[in-house]
Order: sequence, then C-alpha cells, then structure tokens
Amino acid sequence: MNIKTYLSEQRAVVESALERFMLPAEGPFKPHIEAMRYSLFAGGKRVRPILCLAAGSAIDDSRQTYENLMPVSCALECIHTYSLIHDDLPAMDDDELRRGKPTNHVLYGEAGAILAGDGLLTFAFQLLSDDTTATLEPTSRLRIMSLIATAAGSLGMVGGQSLDIASENTEFPFETLKTIHRSKTGALITCSVQAGAVAAGANQEQFSRLTEYGDNVGLAFQIVDDLLNATATTEQLGKAAGSDVVRGKATYPGYFGIEETRRLAQEAVDRAIASLSSFDAKAEPLRAIAEYIYTRSN
Repeated sequence: MNIKTYLSEQRAVVESALERFMLPAEGPFKPHIEAMRYSLFAGGKRVRPILCLAAGSAIDDSRQTYENLMPVSCALECIHTYSLIHDDLPAMDDDELRRGKPTNHVLYGEAGAILAGDGLLTFAFQLLSDDTTATLEPTSRLRIMSLIATAAGSLGMVGGQSLDIASENTEFPFETLKTIHRSKTGALITCSVQAGAVAAGANQEQFSRLTEYGDNVGLAFQIVDDLLNATATTEQLGKAAGSDVVRGKATYPGYFGIEETRRLAQEAVDRAIASLSSFDAKAEPLRAIAEYIYTRSN
C-alpha cells in the first residue's frame, strides 16, 4: 500500500471529525477556546488517532466500527495536543516553536496556555463519555475511558514527563530512560491501539497482540524522535533541533550512538510487525505505519 496516501487520507478524515466535534470559538469563553483550537489545528501527523482507526479496522473494518472510533480518535488527539502545550511551557521544556509555528504560551501567555491544555484534556473525556457520538456498548466505553485515563495519567504520560524533567542534567541508568520513553510517549501510543481494539470488539488474543504492537511502535517512535532531535534541522522538525543536548536529557543516541540507535529502532519496528503475524490483510495499514515511523523525517 502507499502509506503516504493512506496517512494523508486518514489525516483529512481526522481533521474533519475534529472540526465537527470541537467547541466553536464563540461566546464568553471565546479567547480560551481560540487558544485550544490554535494548537489542536496547528498541524501534526495525527499518528495516535490514525493508529486507533487502523487498529479497529484490523479487527472489524465495517463502517459502523469506523464511525464509533471517530470520537475516540479525536479524544486521543486532544489529549496529545494538551500534552504538547504543557510540554512547551517555560517551566518544562521552554520551547517557542511547535510544528513550525509559535507555541501556545508565546501567543496566549503562560496562564492561557495552561488553561488551553486543561480545556483539551477535560474536553477529551467529555467527548469519550458522550453517548450521542457513537454506539459503543457502555462496558466498552468505560474500558476505553479507563485505558486512556491510565495511559495519560501519573502512571503513564504525566508520570513520564515528571521523570523526564527530574532527570535532566543527571546521570541515571538506562532503565530510567526506558521508563521515561515507555511512559511519556509510548503509553498513549499503545493506548491508541488498545482503544481501537476494544471499540472493534477484539478478543483477548487480538488485544494482547495489538498491545505488543503498540508497545513496540511507541518505543520506535520515541527512539526515532531522539535520532531526529540529534540529526535533523529545526526547519525539518518544526521545533528546535538539538534541544535534548542543550537541556541535558538522556537519549538513545547519547547511550548508543547514532548507528546503533538506528538498529534498535529497526528492531522495535520488526517486533511490532511480527506481533501482527496472526492478522490478515486488514492489518496492512498497521504494518505500513510501523515502517513509516522508522523512516519519517519529522
């Protein structure tokens, strides 16, 4: 399959759904909602919602399943965007550029950016709990909400961000770096795959295999992020290149060098694809996405 065409088409579907679901910038809270919408619609690859859609389609590619996945996919993107807004704040990574545009706090101030992130996070769960947007069974809806809350919270993404900040300019074992990557980036990626699986009615074996896929794709994604931060330009990345070294962050290239890091990323991709061996052609997008994650340039 042509992965670039697939990703472009799926990205357009996600963008359309986000426009349909997202709060309009009007009324007394217009400036706050404008700040939310600014970052949500500032571009991006939409990897997490696309993974959610692809995982669901690998189980059941019916139109109904696809429609049930749309609010779940959009909620995941809202949570991801909130995390980027907060990650860019001066108290955290202090970035002024994201996706080639000024970061949220540069335009709306620190308080405005914090509240925009808070708004996106809570709106995600409003979207997940709204039973008018999809025909998910209540038990499936609750399971998806629990999976996402756990992946996004203190034992997942937020915990990983906290550990990442605390570990700057310190010496720590490689196991700590693995925990940071698995939590800060990997947890929400794995959860995106799991949520798609649950919405599509996956059995336990299918769920386990897709979880293994998500774990390895999430690891590959972060390893490649480490590589790109060390080797790409600011123009290519749409954000500051070389910032990991400046901030004293431990990275895979820092531990292993560039070439060995490339090999480890490819190994993670290979494991991800191998985990799909029992799936048929409906899982081809997942296989292609894994390869794309390794070869991407931003």
